[in-house]
Amino acid sequence: MKNNLSDYRKELKISQDELAKKMCVSRQTISSLEKDRYNPSIVLAMKLAKYFNVTVEELFIYEEGDDDVKK
Repeated sequence: MKNNLSDYRKELKISQDELAKKMCVSRQTISSLEKDRYNPSIVLAMKLAKYFNVTVEELFIYEEGDDDVKK
């Protein structure tokens, strides 16, 4: 799942470490999110969206094939 986390974070001029502390996660979690290596829990996604004052859909971009759901 792609995301705009890095863009929003840089816009507010805060470090990964600062954001991680505000979200109660590790800096590595923020780094992994920004590199599209980790999909957040719904709770973390909502906390991040609320922090940046955007919707979850604005922050995280779902693309077809991002899940393992079989039809």
